[in-house]
Amino acid sequence: MSYSLLPGTAAPVRMWTDPSTVDNGALRQLRNIGALPWVHGIAVMPDVHLGKGATVGSVIAMRQAVAPAAVGVDIGCGMSAVRTSLTAAQLPDDLRSLRSALEAAVPVGFAAHDEPVDPHRLWGVPTAGWAEFWRRFDDLHPGVQNRQARAMKQLGTLGGGNHFGELCIDTSDSVWLLLHSGSRNIGKELAERHMAVARKLPHNADLPDRDLAVFVAGTPEMAAYRRDLYWAQEYARRNRELMLALICGVLRTELPGVRFDEPISCHHNYVAEETYDGVELLVTRKGAIRAGRGELGIIPGSMGTGSYIVRGLGNADAFLSASHGAGRRMSRTKAKQLYTEADLAAQTAGIECRKDAGVVDEIPAAYKDLDQVMAQQSDLVEVVQRLRQVLCIKG
Repeated sequence: MSYSLLPGTAAPVRMWTDPSTVDNGALRQLRNIGALPWVHGIAVMPDVHLGKGATVGSVIAMRQAVAPAAVGVDIGCGMSAVRTSLTAAQLPDDLRSLRSALEAAVPVGFAAHDEPVDPHRLWGVPTAGWAEFWRRFDDLHPGVQNRQARAMKQLGTLGGGNHFGELCIDTSDSVWLLLHSGSRNIGKELAERHMAVARKLPHNADLPDRDLAVFVAGTPEMAAYRRDLYWAQEYARRNRELMLALICGVLRTELPGVRFDEPISCHHNYVAEETYDGVELLVTRKGAIRAGRGELGIIPGSMGTGSYIVRGLGNADAFLSASHGAGRRMSRTKAKQLYTEADLAAQTAGIECRKDAGVVDEIPAAYKDLDQVMAQQSDLVEVVQRLRQVLCIKG
């Protein structure tokens, strides 16, 4: 589909979904963002839904400014995917023991490693830059300086919520590994501290929503935020690299002889410097992936509806972006009120995964229809592979 314009905004708000299907809270957020004087334009993805300050599923291009809420608190959250040499027939009939082995290797939820994982002892992890990466911790916001030991032990851990690790099967019966995670608690701590700083700046006094506070170029506050932002984005990337290595190690032990292709990786909560309409802009993707022409990306659904590997079509109207997933259609609280463990078991039948009360809020019915979301962005990406999960680990 092509986009429609949201009326009543100063900056163009291009929507790859029917505005009548978007809840009023999210529409209000989009209009608030579109009224900011720094905004060049907004691209709204089909998985859009209400977020803190800025909607999830939106791409916001600003001139000489950035709003931390337009990035989100899980800085650098994103996906990785790896095709293996395995076929579906080579997987064990009962995947329970394999799931247990994966959960033992990669802590989930609030858990962390007992000791920091040594990246130099893992196969496939890039070894460059680790010492410099941790040296830069000393330059981060003073409020997180007592968090380094924890951040080191959380590197290589999954987290909770909608983060997951999966084994999937594509249409050719090849087995894939998928991973969704972010910058763990350290990213959240940095984001929240900088949001608090931004709210107190004089130029943010009259905003329609105090959570839309921005930093502007040429100020020490902007420099400090971007320093910490880029560090957290790197933390998220390195976190997924370590988890991929740990998971691949388990598969090598359990399924000897397995080989792995080069990973596909994409952030979906981040900032990038990009140029559109001849203007240098700071582009924030909150719940969106970059989809430049030929670029590979990953668009997941839910723990019961599979995922897509996609190739970007380079649509400049969308700031070279696409959705980061199906997107929630109801809150976690509402999902827990509406659905039971029995509902979860029914909707994840045939998938080796948790089916208890702790993940009912992640039930597939709480998410939008993935195929409809894909149809709405047919001018943003093309499908490379459709994946269906057979094993899912969650926190």
